[in-house]
Amino acid sequence: IMKTTSLSEPDTSPAPDHERPADHNVNQDKNQDRERAQQQVARSTETLTMDQEMKVTDSIEDQGLLESSVRLKPHEAQSYRRKALWVSWVSIMVTIVLAVAAFTVSIMRHSASAFGFAFDATLDVLSSVIVLWRYSNAAAVHSAHREYIACIILGVIFILSSLCILGKSIHDLATQLLPEVDDFLFGVSIVSGLVCTLLAVIKFMLGKVLTSRALITDGFNSLVGGIMGFSILISAEVFKHEPMVWYLDGTTGVLIGLIILAYGVKLLLDMIPRLRQTRNYERFE
Repeated sequence: IMKTTSLSEPDTSPAPDHERPADHNVNQDKNQDRERAQQQVARSTETLTMDQEMKVTDSIEDQGLLESSVRLKPHEAQSYRRKALWVSWVSIMVTIVLAVAAFTVSIMRHSASAFGFAFDATLDVLSSVIVLWRYSNAAAVHSAHREYIACIILGVIFILSSLCILGKSIHDLATQLLPEVDDFLFGVSIVSGLVCTLLAVIKFMLGKVLTSRALITDGFNSLVGGIMGFSILISAEVFKHEPMVWYLDGTTGVLIGLIILAYGVKLLLDMIPRLRQTRNYERFE
């Protein structure tokens, strides 16, 4: 009887080794299936997030707002708006001084590039005034309509200024007007180049944060002024050692005038259609 009972008891001994790899493969397949499912969920979640962001962006544009309205909190937007106002005031005061000095140099030393820089400095004053108007209304910090109006005005000023610079530079090249070189010209060009380049960097940074094309355009104008300031120094130094290269000064003025003209035309082509799309959102004014 004891023998019969022992034979009828279930076998609890471990499974043979040759059966374990099959169970391991089954578990591995289950883990792979689980990983695939998790990856599919992650992809669907990422796609949904991108679709939501695109819908939010489209909704913002439809409401006549800039992208900064979703990037910045209200107190952050007002803080950057005040910084833009301060930079504009500093730019106005500095560039007025530089414009007067550059006009004086261009008259006394017959420098076409100095005249071009003086005009560009005057343009910088006007563009900074437009930026002041752009951010004078705290409630319109994210207004796309106000932004596009400022950019269109800037585009018109760019075109008019470029025509004046081109006219003066071409006249100097046609009459073979030779520039006079002295320490005063060097001093004005160095100070102008450094100050305008610094202002351009600050305006670019603020314009990127506020997604403001007007601020970026103002920064571009300051950058052009910095380049022209250094070009005065370079052309004067080259003429001092190589009098045969007298045309470098006038050629630089023509090149700068063409750059400003191209930027102004592009600005108008980009902003006029957008202004028409947001003309119904003047409530921000």
